[in-house]
Amino acid sequence: MPRLFSAYVIVDWSAAAKPTTGADSVWIGVLKRDVRFRMAFESFNPSTRGEAEKRLNLILDDLKKRSERALVGFDFPLGFPRGFAAALKLPGELAWRAAWDQVDKMVKDKADNTNNRFGVASEINRRLTGGPFPFWGCPPKDALTTLQPKRTRAHGADDLPEFRHGDLAAKGAASIWKLYYNGSVGGQAILGMPVVRRLKLARGEALKVWPFETGFRALTEADLAGVDVVAAEVYPSLLKAQGAPGEVKDLVQVRAMAEHFARLDEANKLGALFAPPKGTAADVVLDAEREEGWILGAGA
Repeated sequence: MPRLFSAYVIVDWSAAAKPTTGADSVWIGVLKRDVRFRMAFESFNPSTRGEAEKRLNLILDDLKKRSERALVGFDFPLGFPRGFAAALKLPGELAWRAAWDQVDKMVKDKADNTNNRFGVASEINRRLTGGPFPFWGCPPKDALTTLQPKRTRAHGADDLPEFRHGDLAAKGAASIWKLYYNGSVGGQAILGMPVVRRLKLARGEALKVWPFETGFRALTEADLAGVDVVAAEVYPSLLKAQGAPGEVKDLVQVRAMAEHFARLDEANKLGALFAPPKGTAADVVLDAEREEGWILGAGA
């Protein structure tokens, strides 16, 4: 059995508001074959999201030229908790796509990394509840009546869920509603979804977003005929990566994740990872496919 992919690209995103490199900035790890056909790793640490998007396009264009299919993992949610699109009354039959379109319409992310992620979250809160919920977390200077630095209340039975099914399966994954402080992914998701959306628009059917477009099921070579890129959500903390002394944690994580998927692919075990964990309820599978997405390897 041949590998499903010949390159593994892991993107560690950042919601930084100014150009930055090193820890807590954007890292892109690429594991692909070198001129001698051996697997070789290289990393990029662009200082802005704009530069990162350009770099990502260059990487994918180069792989396409070489007829090499890539798995691209993003370390932020590609979907919101179930019920989000309906609660906002977003148009369109595909809930995940409607959410992407809405976020893209609202986000302003400038070349120098200044962005309006807190404003976007505040406006979504206003439309959902009229108050500072469900999004929370911001510097005190960015506080508004519809966005507060600290969480104002717990999620009730009538609210959108705090966590997606995949977050709970990953054990320890943060909620998308948390925008600020350690381990927050909300800001990264708000600023990241438009980037993945543009990659998808530029590449059309040659880029499939898992599990929305592939189905939440094991993937085979036949499933990926004509596909250059599979985009998936990843959670680097699922692996206990050890780096060399002084290495930036983000770099260590993107390398470990790329190597992990490559090893599974070499052993013909990667395709099965795209399926739900054993015993996953049918409604959970549907929620993942329609709106929430899933974290590759969570619950496996």
